[in-house]
Amino acid sequence: MYGYKKKTSIGFNETIEKAREELKKEGFGVLTEIDVKETLKKKLDVDFDNYIILGTCNPPFAYKALQSEQDIGLMLPCNVIVYEKRTGRGEEKWVFVSAVLPAKAMEMIDNPELAKIAEEIEAKLVKVIDNI
Repeated sequence: MYGYKKKTSIGFNETIEKAREELKKEGFGVLTEIDVKETLKKKLDVDFDNYIILGTCNPPFAYKALQSEQDIGLMLPCNVIVYEKRTGRGEEKWVFVSAVLPAKAMEMIDNPELAKIAEEIEAKLVKVIDNI
């Protein structure tokens, strides 16, 4: 498992806003927002469910990670996704929110200091998802 996910009880747009609020509470900012549905329609003329990728960053932790492993920028930012998925029962859709698990992602890098930082970031991201 490389991500932490939960089904929400609120709508798609509300989930995005709540994710932004909870990320801010944990010191994260949203650097990028990719509307996958819009991009796929524009580039490939295909229809896709609502799907947003939020590229997030916690500057103090990003700085610590870069000091520990300069090439870690290849793994940044931390992504949080919000998407709708059809239930198979007509038009009903469920909304999910998920965050990357940094500790899992950093397992491929042999750097104990970086692993510790990743665990701290992961705890914050799990808290964000749990609070949505």
